Amino acid sequence: MRMLLTAKMDSEKTNQLITDGTLGKTMEGILEELKPEAAYFTAWEGERTALLVIDLDDSSQMPSVAEPFFQAGAKVSLRPAMNRDDLTKGLASLGR
Repeated sequence: MRMLLTAKMDSEKTNQLITDGTLGKTMEGILEELKPEAAYFTAWEGERTALLVIDLDDSSQMPSVAEPFFQAGAKVSLRPAMNRDDLTKGLASLGR
């Protein structure tokens, strides 16, 4: 299932990771592991934020997907998400 992972990172923790030079390596490791369909990085409500589109085979994968971000001091949310093809398929199933 396609999911939108939002990770709003704690400023104090990420400042430390930047200072010690490990933020880039940490993010690269996470991205290599998750292999997101898309990855965006922005400031959201004053916090460094990663937005990743990932594919999960099973909901039991949620803890392992979120944990690296929790370790980096992030607030994490996971939501089901659709792309255009998914939306078209879903609307067609309405039969209207």
